[in-house]
Amino acid sequence: MAALAGKRIGLLTARASRANGGVFEAVVGQVGLLKRLGAVPVVVAVEDEAHAADAWRLDGAEVRLAKQVGPDQPGFAPQLAVLLKDAKLGLLHLHGIWTYASRAAAHWAESEGGPLVISPHGMLDPWITERNRWKKNRARFAWERDAWKSATAFQALTSDEAADIDRETGGAEIDIIPNPAPKPSAPRDRIAPPMALYLGRIHRKKNLIALMEGWLAALPDLPTDASLTIAGWGDEEGVAALERFLEPVGPSIQFGGAAFGSQKAALFDVARFAVLPSLSEGLPMAILDSWAAGVPTIMSEACHLPEGYETGAATHCGTDKASIARALVKAFAMEETAWLSMSQAAQALASGPFGPEQVAAQWERLYGDCLRA
Repeated sequence: MAALAGKRIGLLTARASRANGGVFEAVVGQVGLLKRLGAVPVVVAVEDEAHAADAWRLDGAEVRLAKQVGPDQPGFAPQLAVLLKDAKLGLLHLHGIWTYASRAAAHWAESEGGPLVISPHGMLDPWITERNRWKKNRARFAWERDAWKSATAFQALTSDEAADIDRETGGAEIDIIPNPAPKPSAPRDRIAPPMALYLGRIHRKKNLIALMEGWLAALPDLPTDASLTIAGWGDEEGVAALERFLEPVGPSIQFGGAAFGSQKAALFDVARFAVLPSLSEGLPMAILDSWAAGVPTIMSEACHLPEGYETGAATHCGTDKASIARALVKAFAMEETAWLSMSQAAQALASGPFGPEQVAAQWERLYGDCLRA
């Protein structure tokens, strides 16, 4: 802790709000971690409409917002460079890539000579890099390669992501550090009601249409009072598409909008399983949140959490309607004793390899090494 005491650590990201999806959740977690390590977290981002509603989640951090010029992508904001220089940072940590924030990070590293850590947060996954490929290639040549060359180290969330980073950067220094889970809640002593919970962003890569189709296909073989709750947020187009799908479906699927804090905790209290048949992830915070709450998961391999399958905290589903339906039927047929065993395994992961103390120690070492380099 002494190595970071009083150090001003910048957390640069495209948006400091829910508009940044899981990356924002990681930044929120990093703010808390840095405070516990005695550092001063300084969040630098591009201003957006959602920030005002989410500002409370960055309590304890200095927050500096730049005005955007032009369209949302790539988030052009020349003021970022000024804000970073004025922040008097000892180290800069870039969260997320493919936006103008990467250019600002490279400029800071070149002009200030300080250490730069980059966390791609799954954005070098092939599913991501192949989408809008021409835009990614333009960003590579415009600023990403400069940022990658300027980086002192990269953080990979998983060994799979480490391979993605190595493939794209060709020999960068890479440390594998997972996202930390929240502090586990009290252990479960009885099986939860037959409710499946999706918690997260409304986005194509989350594969929600296939999830809902799989749910409807499985419904005749599920308990009569089974339900699927979708708690999430997204752009207007994505939410509208979800609501159109749900109009003729009936009451077994419910969409409740975004859930944070006590609302999220209340949903986990009554969820038997959290479900995420995602097509692409870095390391999903929703899974770690569910494990900490003692909620086992039904998830795809794209979540990159094999520990869940290995320890019995999770069960596997594919990404198509049929495989999701089979996984749901099998999971909801589970007896209470088996479910409680899964719940215990989930909390063991949340307090063990993904525990805040263990993850904080890894970050303290990496930040300290970068500052001494």
